Amino acid sequence: MTSTDLMTLMPLMILAGGSVLVLLSGAVKPGGYLYGLAGALITAALLWNLLIPVDAGMPGLAVTPFSRFFATFLDSAGLIALLLASGYNRRRGIICEEYPATILFALAGMGAACAATDLLMLFLGLEAFTFAFYILVAIQRDSAKGGEAGLKYLLNGTLSAAILAMGMALVYAARGSLKLSELASANGTPEPLFMAGACLILLGMAFKLSLVPAHLWTADVYQGAPAPVTALLSTASKGASLAALLLLLPLFGRWRGLHDILWLTVLFSMVAGNLAALVQSNLKRMLAWSSVGQMGYIALALVALPAGGAGAAVFYLVGYAAAGLTAFGVISVLSGEGEDEQDTIETYRGLGYRNPLAGATLAVAMFSLAGIPPTAGFMGKFAVFSSALRSGEYALALVGILSAMVAVFFYLRLVVVMYMKPAEQPEETIRTLNISEIIVLLVPAAVMVLLGVYPQPLLELLEKILP
Repeated sequence: MTSTDLMTLMPLMILAGGSVLVLLSGAVKPGGYLYGLAGALITAALLWNLLIPVDAGMPGLAVTPFSRFFATFLDSAGLIALLLASGYNRRRGIICEEYPATILFALAGMGAACAATDLLMLFLGLEAFTFAFYILVAIQRDSAKGGEAGLKYLLNGTLSAAILAMGMALVYAARGSLKLSELASANGTPEPLFMAGACLILLGMAFKLSLVPAHLWTADVYQGAPAPVTALLSTASKGASLAALLLLLPLFGRWRGLHDILWLTVLFSMVAGNLAALVQSNLKRMLAWSSVGQMGYIALALVALPAGGAGAAVFYLVGYAAAGLTAFGVISVLSGEGEDEQDTIETYRGLGYRNPLAGATLAVAMFSLAGIPPTAGFMGKFAVFSSALRSGEYALALVGILSAMVAVFFYLRLVVVMYMKPAEQPEETIRTLNISEIIVLLVPAAVMVLLGVYPQPLLELLEKILP
């Protein structure tokens, strides 16, 4: 391995080696300092990606502007989730070195998936961070909800891993190669074996992205997992999965079946996710079901791939991630000691006056998810629907616009509860936020507003780096 290879792999080495370091340090001397150590390691990997951009390729991995962009995005989300978890876990008695170490391991797996050049490395990266979430979802061992969520995620995740592995095996059997570039350059009519493998790969990726028909785990897992874990699961894991899917899509070439499968998936995801979210009284379940619809909008951009859909999908993802980190971040910082989190909608009555900062940032997140200007959600929906119309997907675009109008109701319902309904117990005190919690709420909220007002730099960057 050359020095250039080492420089290129350094962010992944920092995260993977840091995971072992944090785990061993916790065994010698447990304590809250481990969150600071993990945060420093994530920051080092993040700065390395930004300040020392080295492009290089090696067997199984290729560090490119594409992979560096996603690594930067994922490390940023991971750092915010870690900061949320440090105070949350301390209040709720989750004192173990496994938590920050597993966060680092998950980020290393995500980075490997985004830089993969063959099916084997792509599978290993995807399953590495999925395996990490098996642990994180059930990290609170005395929580019945967490144990149930962990078991459901484990069972669904292992099934999706088997489906994904079988699909990749069939593609290899049909084409005789694992390299993504060789598979993408194959010409001619797809073989039945290849088409069967492609369908299984798409089904496995549908689980990672919470798309219909592999979405039923989402609400129970989001509700049962600790809020900081849900923040990372709903944002970073979706980002890594989208990056993997963008790497896989060239394999299908001009196979018409890809369009038809994605078309049906998008239709049912947008409709089912938003309609199910309408009747939820639990905030985490509402956000979970709405995420199915949100992923449907991202998949809609992939249907319109020839019309600039890739850039629209990634832009939408960044805006969605900022809103998700803010929403689940508010749940995290307001949840005190005890098993029950502040996750029912009625507990947010009067929040805008009892805790103005938390209320304002949560309101901005809801506006962005609803697609109301001037937020990133509005620009993201505009980009997605524009690309769909340019590619001739008028029916899907119409369904997407109508489902987005339905979603406005349940997103703004929370804002009404926060600002137009008094607290049930006005004398009830609410946590005072510390400086790190203020920062992790303000940063993603600022990103939502900035991308809503000035989206052009990110759109131009995506146009340059996306394949």
